[in-house]
Amino acid sequence: MPAALTVRGLRVRYGPVEALHGVDMAFPDGAVTALLGRNGAGRSTLLRTIAGLLPAAAGHLDWRGRDITGWTASERARAGLALIPDGHGVFGGLPVRDNLRVFAGTGPIDPALDAFPVLRQRLGQRAGTLSGGEQQMLAGARAILRPSRLLLLDELSQGLAPRVVAQLYEVVTALAAEHRTVVLVEQYAGEALRRADVAYVLRRGRVAFAGEPAELLAAGHPSVFD
Repeated sequence: MPAALTVRGLRVRYGPVEALHGVDMAFPDGAVTALLGRNGAGRSTLLRTIAGLLPAAAGHLDWRGRDITGWTASERARAGLALIPDGHGVFGGLPVRDNLRVFAGTGPIDPALDAFPVLRQRLGQRAGTLSGGEQQMLAGARAILRPSRLLLLDELSQGLAPRVVAQLYEVVTALAAEHRTVVLVEQYAGEALRRADVAYVLRRGRVAFAGEPAELLAAGHPSVFD
């Protein structure tokens, strides 16, 4: 599969501390890539840099043949790159209906309600009072309602019940089937690897594994995580 996004020699620093050390990755077009690793490995830093929220100290980001390394976050968003951060990323003081309308812009909100029927029962409820799983569904609705071509999903399943995780991943699979490129950051790898087409493992800011998800599943969480 051709790459929608290529990361070459990427280095990112927080002041004098380097968090990513020359990372090379390629995210295939219309596929799901699982990006795994322990806390502090650099996964969220990578997503935030791709989204334009952190500057690259060195290296290049190529999006569909265009060098976007110097683009702002808003320019990347307009080009179709969308980050859904951990911690749900919803407007807690607004009702669910208004959150969905913010995500959808001038478009309809029905596709999100069809994907997550429980939200239809919560339209008038403030998002901040939803359960953790419902808030993550609402955050996931952003991926459905925005015409994004690259979706960066950070810790989609964090703290959620297996039933909710399975529902969220069904939506992820459907999004990839619509020829969107999906990057999943997860600490708990099983479900992500079962859904993914490609897998990377980051360890201390470097790529420790790149290859087929089946290799990691067969190994049962090998030492590259340590």
